Amino acid sequence: MAIEDTICTLMTELGLGQVAALITPVSGGFLHRMYKVETDVGVYAVKHLNPEIMKRPSVMENYSRAELLEKKIEAAGIPIVPSLERNGKKMQMCGDDFFYIFCWLDGRITDWDNITPEQCEEAGRIQGKIHAIEPKEIPHAEPSGSEIDWASYTKDAESKKSAIADILRENEDLLIYATESMNDARRALPDIECITDEDMDPKNVMWKDGNPYVIDLECLDYGNPANSALQLALQWAGVTTCSLDFRKMDAFFEGYREAWDGLPGNADGEEDTSGHSAFDAYEEIFGVAYTWVEWLEYNVIRALGQCQDDEDRKLGESEVRNTIERIRYIYEREDEIKAHLFKLCDVSKSTAYSRFDVDDS
Repeated sequence: MAIEDTICTLMTELGLGQVAALITPVSGGFLHRMYKVETDVGVYAVKHLNPEIMKRPSVMENYSRAELLEKKIEAAGIPIVPSLERNGKKMQMCGDDFFYIFCWLDGRITDWDNITPEQCEEAGRIQGKIHAIEPKEIPHAEPSGSEIDWASYTKDAESKKSAIADILRENEDLLIYATESMNDARRALPDIECITDEDMDPKNVMWKDGNPYVIDLECLDYGNPANSALQLALQWAGVTTCSLDFRKMDAFFEGYREAWDGLPGNADGEEDTSGHSAFDAYEEIFGVAYTWVEWLEYNVIRALGQCQDDEDRKLGESEVRNTIERIRYIYEREDEIKAHLFKLCDVSKSTAYSRFDVDDS
């Protein structure tokens, strides 16, 4: 059955009306496929979850946790587009396919090349509010390192005469360095846990009448706020397009600190007894910026044939090239970014500052 027919059946079964117009694909993320669906009842965005992702052993547990956290951040008044609940559940199944359904929001995603400092500040503020919902200090535990065998992937790509073979071979040393840096940084993260949305980059925030709405909340989980804040600050500042603007990064952190200062006790107005902020030394955990290697590994795997179809394989190949370019960009500017982070943290410890007071060189 064609996916359009499946969606028609799904909408009828859920009481969301008869499809009244052509179902059209819309641009979305790089994992799942999104469709605009107009019925005689309303207009909806229907997300068809990637069948390959749905084969993972822990996928249902992860989605169930994300759904519960979505309800928590919605209850906290954070502007989101939540998935609809029908028959007591959010995730819907029709045949062998899984879906999330949303009310259609007539907004827009900011062009990556035209993100403003003001939007970065608002994004930081939203992320800070999410982190402030229920932060807690946790016992120290050594994180499990990410063991990615880049040499093995290169060998496999070469044996399959894959289009990604050359770029993997040429960048193998860089990828080993990035993976080791990421693992080292994770060991240095503060012992704090909170609700995080690791996927709240610019493509997952829609703007309507100047107001932001967070979408694609399936990655909600419990995680480390320092890790999340640093990665998202860099993405909003332009790392994703290899066009980093320090002024935008400063704006993100200004909004973030306004919403939450990183002290677990302060989220509920309690006196903090930890004696430090979670974010006194961003430059020391810089290696989490290389978490792109995990997205790269996923795309290497689907570029090598573990994917839903040829379109998905080609998307994997494209993302391999794009992601390696980002990793190299971060590597080439690593010293500069660390120096700026050190300065940013030093200034924030001594005085309240404006993003326009920080040198963006």
